Amino acid sequence: MPSDSIWTYAPDSGHAEGQDLTGCTVVAADGTVGHVDRQADHFGMRHLVVDSGAWVFGRSVLVPVGIVTGIDPQDRRVTVSCTKAQIKAAPRFRTDSETMDREYLTAVGDYYDRLPPAGGSAP
Repeated sequence: MPSDSIWTYAPDSGHAEGQDLTGCTVVAADGTVGHVDRQADHFGMRHLVVDSGAWVFGRSVLVPVGIVTGIDPQDRRVTVSCTKAQIKAAPRFRTDSETMDREYLTAVGDYYDRLPPAGGSAP
């Protein structure tokens, strides 16, 4: 079972309650992932749906907010603690209904919760 912290913003992430991250660029440790298409909170499992554009063959990816390490509201940039390959290897996001599927969200949370800590600070 994933820890609750995978579904909550870290206190030092720069997140402000009510902040709209839609349209922000999402940056992993090794490059740009895409942009925030929408944010959701179902079953207390807060997450971002990220449009990855052509990088993952036009797919969107779902990331728990617990991997967000920094938010720069001026640059409209969200930094996450993992690599693009780790995001690409996460359980595949297919339909919007999965953002309300507790089993799918649990599988995503389990995956990200098991990732090793980032080796260094994100750019």
